[in-house]
Amino acid sequence: MAEINLEKIYASFLLRLEEVNNVNELSSIEKDYLGKSSVLSEERAKLSSLSNEDKKRYGADLKNFSDEVLKKLTQFKLDFEKAFYIEKEIAENPDISINWHSKEGSRKHVLTSVMEEVVDIFASLGYTVAYGPEAETSWHNFDALNTPDWHPARYESDTLYLDKDLSSLLRTQTSTVQVRHMQENDPPVYIVAPGRVYRSDQLDATHSPVFHQIEGLAVDDGITFSDLKGTLEYFVKAFFGTSVKTKFIPHFFPFTEPSAEVLVSWKDGEWLEILGCGMVDPNVFKNVKYPESTQGFAFGVGVERLAMLRYGIDHIKNFYENDLRFLDQF
Repeated sequence: MAEINLEKIYASFLLRLEEVNNVNELSSIEKDYLGKSSVLSEERAKLSSLSNEDKKRYGADLKNFSDEVLKKLTQFKLDFEKAFYIEKEIAENPDISINWHSKEGSRKHVLTSVMEEVVDIFASLGYTVAYGPEAETSWHNFDALNTPDWHPARYESDTLYLDKDLSSLLRTQTSTVQVRHMQENDPPVYIVAPGRVYRSDQLDATHSPVFHQIEGLAVDDGITFSDLKGTLEYFVKAFFGTSVKTKFIPHFFPFTEPSAEVLVSWKDGEWLEILGCGMVDPNVFKNVKYPESTQGFAFGVGVERLAMLRYGIDHIKNFYENDLRFLDQF
């Protein structure tokens, strides 16, 4: 029996693929080369008339041919559909900013990078990282931090409460982590608490109802305000550069006494506030059942604030709009 030239048939199959304009045409090609009426099917029907040796050899050739055609068809279909939808996206949405088929990998968001850098700076001083829940109790968020019932921060207009009794809320500060950590750990304590916080703020250039904070706490024998000042001056120079100067001005926070705001000198000679700090109020230590003689300091810094100052970002909403033209800069 004369055997057909399978190589020529496979070559004609490849030529058919080059002429495909629509994915539906692949069904017709598959039928012509692998279907019941195809040359392959006819050749398989003839195998019964061959000797055992020829049947085994020619049968293997036909199977290899079938496998190659099916493999090529499957891959061609995947590539064709992928190219089709990429062209469709380009044609229908010329402003599309994401290449779904890119293999470039991923990068960290600018806020994540800044947060990790700040944590690394304090880790170099021996601080460890502590975390806590974002849905908190009013006791951890306010009472334990020496914030009385009448304080404006507790108004419903400022805080996102989760129940009618105002006993649970979305935390307004990561100071709650400090309270939880002290409840479970005896001094000495050196921690930083990074995380997301929530306040009922209207969105403007520098405010958002959700933002990120890093709060720090140091509790140990003999800690003074000088230790606080030296720690924060080290942080500022490590983050902004050694030429940046700091200034501490009096302020008020319910959970620290004395309290201060830290300002840094900027390029135009202006002093810009970057964080709040102070010596932990004795009432806070009392609430977590620390001895009356306990001393320590605390501080809190907004991550968005740091990023905006370092990179000259003029509106906080840029961090949350997922615009790759902005994010790719970092």
